[in-house]
Amino acid sequence: MSKIFIHLRNVIPILIGTAIYAFGLHYFVIPNQLMEGGVTGIAVLLNYAAGWPLSISTLLLNIPLFLLGWKALGRGQMMYTLLGIVALSAFLALMEQLIGKGILIPFQSSNDYMLVALYAGVSLGAGLGIVFRFGGTTGGVDIVARIVTRSKGISMGQFILTMDAIIIGISLLYIPMAKVLYTLVTVFIASKLIDFIQDGAYAAKAFSIITDHGDAIARKITVELERGVTLIPAKGVFSGQQKEVVYCVVQRQEIRRLKAIVRNTDPRAFIVINEVQDVLGEGFKEE
Repeated sequence: MSKIFIHLRNVIPILIGTAIYAFGLHYFVIPNQLMEGGVTGIAVLLNYAAGWPLSISTLLLNIPLFLLGWKALGRGQMMYTLLGIVALSAFLALMEQLIGKGILIPFQSSNDYMLVALYAGVSLGAGLGIVFRFGGTTGGVDIVARIVTRSKGISMGQFILTMDAIIIGISLLYIPMAKVLYTLVTVFIASKLIDFIQDGAYAAKAFSIITDHGDAIARKITVELERGVTLIPAKGVFSGQQKEVVYCVVQRQEIRRLKAIVRNTDPRAFIVINEVQDVLGEGFKEE
């Protein structure tokens, strides 16, 4: 697989993600005076307080942070971040043009802000989730969080949450408390959707089967389900007997068949089933 194809496979989703994120900001957040965290939140505040276009303020705020990240983190980690910053500013500018010409009419509610908060959270979360899943960021606090994580040992999640709380708190100077509370709903939904998209759109199951008949179970899984199996030697502490752990990952629709294979081969087998958020490898996804 050529490097150009690999980069395109990441670049195109990052562009799509930034477009969705920019749409959510201009279609749901700005017209209803909600907020957002991070550097984008500062740009939103500048829009409310001074009327600055979101596209320009986002770009200007990100330039010094990008240069700081380039120096501290290196070129390799910052190329997709540069793409995300430029693409976000470009799509924000495009949305401003479409709205200014009346081609795109933002959704503005006079009473049902919960509906606005829900759809804002979905659009922002979907956009950022796609960007993050393919190795990009939209710059801002993410850059600072990476640097702080390296130097101070603070987790990225804690740092970003703290900065978001400070920025959203400052917004109380310009927007009512009720809008801030609706913003928290938006941020919560967006964070959950980001995690969902990053961790995978489906959940597989991992089976750990403790048995005396590991070879027989492994052969049946290989033949009947066409799944890879790993046999791990084990010893029961209480009984002192040698056993085997059969480890296998299957998709949801194969769970019932795997249980039947185990029960028919060794009714006394001990089965542990764990949730798996994402699987890379033959039979699942290749990267």
